[in-house]
Order: sequence, then structure tokens, then C-alpha cells
Amino acid sequence: MTAPAWGRIMEFYSGLRMDSPSGKALGLRTPTLRWQVLCAGICALLLTIGISRFAYTPLLPIMRNEAGLSYLAGGWLATFNYVGYIAGALLAATTAKLSAKYLYYRVGLVLGVLSTLGMAMTTDPVIWSALRFLGGLSSTAGMLLASGLVLNWLMRHQHKPELGLHFAGVGLGIMLSGAAVALMAPFLAWDEQWWAFGLLAALIFLPAWFWMPVPQALSTQAQAMSLKPPSDRTMNLMVATYFCAGFGYVLSATFIVAILEKLPLLTGRGSWVWVIVGLAAAPSSFAWDRIARNTGVVGALIIAYLLQIVSIVLPVLTEHAGLNILSAVLFGGTFVGIVSLTLTQVGRFFPANPAKAMAKLTLSYGVAQIAAPAMAGYIAAASGSYSGSLEVATVVMLLGTGLLIPLYLDERAHRAT
Repeated sequence: MTAPAWGRIMEFYSGLRMDSPSGKALGLRTPTLRWQVLCAGICALLLTIGISRFAYTPLLPIMRNEAGLSYLAGGWLATFNYVGYIAGALLAATTAKLSAKYLYYRVGLVLGVLSTLGMAMTTDPVIWSALRFLGGLSSTAGMLLASGLVLNWLMRHQHKPELGLHFAGVGLGIMLSGAAVALMAPFLAWDEQWWAFGLLAALIFLPAWFWMPVPQALSTQAQAMSLKPPSDRTMNLMVATYFCAGFGYVLSATFIVAILEKLPLLTGRGSWVWVIVGLAAAPSSFAWDRIARNTGVVGALIIAYLLQIVSIVLPVLTEHAGLNILSAVLFGGTFVGIVSLTLTQVGRFFPANPAKAMAKLTLSYGVAQIAAPAMAGYIAAASGSYSGSLEVATVVMLLGTGLLIPLYLDERAHRAT
């Protein structure tokens, strides 16, 4: 695409305002309803996580076959995406002003669209790496910045400070990317599929842009819904246990498709495996909010960690197709809940700037996502299977569950008072 064409795209996006002709023509107005704000957050996740980040997962084998992407280059593209995500988390963690976070959120949406479209325009691994980095950077707009902005609006308007519905966008995004590739693959080449994802991202962009409200300082009444700031001990435990969750997540996410594709029932249907994970993930965050109301947030987290351990162990213990599909369902049904519950909790600890606190935890989660695959690669090369990596993931998740126990005891003591 030529420079003037890029310029016209940027001019269009920069002119999108509620009072602009574009906004009025589309019938979009300043958000005043809870469903509008939640829709903006979900669309931000669909764009930046479901498309900009996760579309690469089911498209990877197609790009290997059709675009000449090597195994080594494919691994590097994934690494650059994670590095971009951590860079975005660092930016969010070091930014205090709400106005700046809102600006970064909007920039992230634009980057999500442009980095997706850009993947179709080249076969240069260096340019692809830069685009995947930008795609990872945009992911923080949905996962961190949108989460903080939605939580800010909910608390300002005296709604329950829960992000379960918002984080349903992660599961919907996974389901969207997997189903889209499965349906497009028989008819479209690899670059045409990236074009299709880019156009879809541009459509989803609109509600994510227009319906996300400008953040404002919390009122005294809204601040009363927040939690007492945690001690250093509590924060350190949360960071450590979230690292363990990131470790378990990335190993399962990396190998679940490869493991299930070896089963006769699902051979050659890796995209549909991703859909199974998304189908389980989409309603799970909402369900975990309900569980947390009865057990407490940390109690719900302990249950989620234990179920995810089961999802990791099943492929090690058996090759039974049904049990391995159950593993995918349990994985999808737990990892989004763990993210949702953890980030919502830390956001309520720091209501004035929830995205900054969320970003600090996300850094530990992100470091695990870089370290774990590298370790898994060495184990797989030495053993010839994924079992050793999954066994290590099980141990790490058990450690994370143990770290939750003192937090659970603190939570019970607080609920009793």
C-alpha cells in the first residue's frame, strides 16, 4: 500500500469523533448505557486479542505451506508478538495520567487494524516481525487499557466492579479467529485471509472507538466500592502466583492444538480445536464472577487453578479423544477466568488507576510467556514429546495454587469482619 493510502487511513481514524460527520452518519453517540461500554470493551478484545494477536495461531500452518514461512521464522514471529505485548504492558505500568491511557488505547486500536492488514502485504520475515510486534503492542489496548477504562466507568456509575462480561471478549476472539480460518481456508489463500481479518477488524474498530468513554476521577461514592490497598506481601504473592498462571497458560496454549491434532478424530482440524477452546472460554469469565460471589475471589481462583491443572495433566495421562477434548474445554474454561478475576481484583485495589496496577501483574504473566516456551523447546527436543513440558507446567501451577492459600486465608478473615 502506498504512503498516501496509509495517510488517508490514518486521517480517517484520527477524525473519528462523536461529533464528526463519520460518527453522526454511523448513528454512534456518546455512551451512556452499561451495554454500550461493555460492548466497546468486548470489541476492543475481539480486535486486539482475537484478531491482531490470535489470528496468527490458526494461520501459522497455512503460512508455512503457502507463504514459505519456516519453523524458525514462525517461532520468531510469535516471540516478537510477546515482546510487543510486554512493551505495551511496560508503557501502561509507567503511565499515570488517565488521559494518556485513553490516548494509548485509541492508538492501540489503530495499530491492531493496520498491523493485521500489513500481514497480507509482504512475505518479508523482518517486516512480518515488526508487524507482529505492533500487533502485540496493540493487545494491551484490549487486555489492560480497555479493562481499566471499563472498570473506571462501572465504578463511577455505581455498577458492580466485575469484568466477567468484558473478558468474554477473549474467548469470543479465540472462537472467531479459529472459526474464520476453518471456514476461509478452503476458499482463500493465506494473504486473502489476512485481508479478510483486516476488514473485519476495521468493522469491530468502530464500537470499540466510539463507545469507550473518556475516563474520569472517581467520586467519593465510587471510591467506597474499592478495596483497601494491599500490603507489599499481598502484592508480591499476587505477582508470583500470576507468573505461575502465565507459565501454565502459555504451555497449554502452545501445545493443545498440536496434541489434539494427533488424534484421529481431529487430524487436520487444528482450527476447530481453537474454536473448542474459545467456546469454553467465552462464557467462563461471567461464570467465574458468579462463583467468586459465593467463594470470594481467591477461593474462585484456587478452584480455577486446580481445574487448569487437570486440563494440563490429562494429555500426559491418556490419549483418549474424549478426555483430551475435555482437556481443551477445561483449559478454555479456566484461563480467561484466572485473568479476569486477578485483574479485576487488583483493579479494585487501585481504582484511581487500575490499568497501571493491572500492567504490573501482566508483566509477570508476560515474562512467563517468554520463558516457558523456550524451556519447553529444549525439553521437547531432548525427550521427543510434549509430556515433559506439561509435567513442568503442572508443578508450576501447583506452586501457584499454594501461593494462593495465604491470600485465601486473608480473604476469609476480611470477609468475616
